[in-house]
Amino acid sequence: MGVVRHLRQVDADATGVDIAFRADVHAGLSQRPKAVPARWFYDATGSALFEDITALPEYYPTRSETDLLTRHAAEIAAAIGPGRAVVELGSGSSTKTPLLIEAIDPAAYVPVDISGDFLRDSAEALATQFPGLAIYPVEADFTQRVDLPREICPLPKLGFFPGSTIGNMVARTAIDLLRGWRATLGDGSLMLIGVDRIKDIAILERAYDDPAGVTAAFNLNLLERINRELGGTIPVENFSHRAIWNDVHARIEMHLVAACDMDFTVDGRTYSMAKGETIHSENSHKYGPRDANLLLRAGGWTPVATWDDADPAFALILAEATEFRSAP
Repeated sequence: MGVVRHLRQVDADATGVDIAFRADVHAGLSQRPKAVPARWFYDATGSALFEDITALPEYYPTRSETDLLTRHAAEIAAAIGPGRAVVELGSGSSTKTPLLIEAIDPAAYVPVDISGDFLRDSAEALATQFPGLAIYPVEADFTQRVDLPREICPLPKLGFFPGSTIGNMVARTAIDLLRGWRATLGDGSLMLIGVDRIKDIAILERAYDDPAGVTAAFNLNLLERINRELGGTIPVENFSHRAIWNDVHARIEMHLVAACDMDFTVDGRTYSMAKGETIHSENSHKYGPRDANLLLRAGGWTPVATWDDADPAFALILAEATEFRSAP
């Protein structure tokens, strides 16, 4: 008897995503300095551009993390054990997922991503590659509360958060997210998370400002998306991409820099920018070993194993859901 393949779409409220995008854009353009959350990079165009970024020679995180998953597959599998439902946060094209699936033999796979078309395409590809695996795609913003498919509720769970995406969040937001997923995944759950380490500034800046201009296109597409989806009149040609290291916050910052004074509208509202003013579009925080472990503990997770890559420095950390205690 053949194995029945399960591939189901668990849809988020698309209207809710649209409302959240509109609210974040208006709030971000109204404040000083201006800023728009990085999660809105990932429409279909932005998601495709990010996949191009991961293949660039300057962009080391994908290679480092893939190498760690490959070289340490047996150790990772032994630490996690079989039979868990893997819940991937911000799955994108799920390029690293097959390595994990092959290593740990999960009972189910739940990719969670805000880009619906990209999510469905990658889920279909994985379903073809792993015909016996139950796959339940969830189109949702993983930084908000996500209701998991009822089919996986009885299963022990592994959160999979690769790509050092946790670095896009300031510490407060990162801790809130980790706490939220601690509650969603439940007691006995595990989290395998990618964390980028602090390293030579030149390496970091090249990774986020490549000579081919792919990262610049990715950054500028945020403005294109605002124009497409919110009826914006932003003159995208009058903006440029900037990536800089902020040593105080231990992070790379991406900005969209205005080349001249300008006025534009978004969703009927008028905004002004002066020459040299920026829209802060992304942070990518880098963590030393103690910093990363403290962040996880603050979010309700206890690190139990770490796999490090020395050159360039990157880490995969496995953490378990911390048991709730009424006192220390």
